[in-house]
Amino acid sequence: MFGPGAVSLGITPTCWTNDDFPTIGADISFEQCVSEIALAGFEGCSVGHKFPTDPRALSQALTLRGLRVSEPWASTYFTVRDMRERTLAGFREQLDFVQEVGGDQVVVAELGHAVHQQAVALAANRPVFDDAAWDALLTGLDELGRMAADRGMFLCYHHHMGTGVQSRADVDRLLAGTDPDLVHLLLDTGHLTLAGDDPLALARDHARRIAHVHLKDVRPDVLEYFRREDPSFHDAVLAGIFTVPGDGMTDFGPLLRALADAGYRGWLVVEAEQDPANAHPLTYAKKAREYLRTLIGR
Repeated sequence: MFGPGAVSLGITPTCWTNDDFPTIGADISFEQCVSEIALAGFEGCSVGHKFPTDPRALSQALTLRGLRVSEPWASTYFTVRDMRERTLAGFREQLDFVQEVGGDQVVVAELGHAVHQQAVALAANRPVFDDAAWDALLTGLDELGRMAADRGMFLCYHHHMGTGVQSRADVDRLLAGTDPDLVHLLLDTGHLTLAGDDPLALARDHARRIAHVHLKDVRPDVLEYFRREDPSFHDAVLAGIFTVPGDGMTDFGPLLRALADAGYRGWLVVEAEQDPANAHPLTYAKKAREYLRTLIGR
């Protein structure tokens, strides 16, 4: 499906531990997480909260297991007061970090007024940006994108439930208002499905802007509960809303084909924010890896 060397297969640590809710998987060590990532057959992973903060130590631990960094995360706060300079400084630190560990992408999401880490109904309380907030966000993202591009790196925007950019309409506005050479999209299939939109349609319409992909599946029975009860993001995760590709409701074949036909090159990163007490991480990581092998041939 993809040409030789076009894509790298990664997985996030969220099958093992959770950055938004650190008590989930609190008993699982960094060493167990990355060892099982390698054992499952992946080439890399994103950076989680249990990972070493020293770039040299992290590089040594990953290299030992034949892994690379797919991306670090940088939160942005352009839509709240007095946070622009701190947002720029935080992004600059992440650029330094990922460059030292050999990566070339930084994933960002606007967390100004976000509610996904709060114990509140997710859909009812998600922020809705006014025009001034959108202007601040779009201008800020172009600035971050320029900072990344000047160092030969990429900014990838992650739409996320419970934030001001979660729906297809939000993504469309973000892409229309930013420089396509500076601001790229991270397509997260699970978050877009949970928002009520179609990841395949977005992939077809915006393939040229997509520079990073999170492959996350959704359990249909839990999706019904989510739409009926509007729980907090924390409660939805514990209920098992997300799972790995090959275990939920999504046929990833057409989506991957659409990306391949558009010449996509980059990371395909499995992600399933799950409770490891209920979903054995290595079992699900191997399930996802085998499923992707049937689709892309390796």
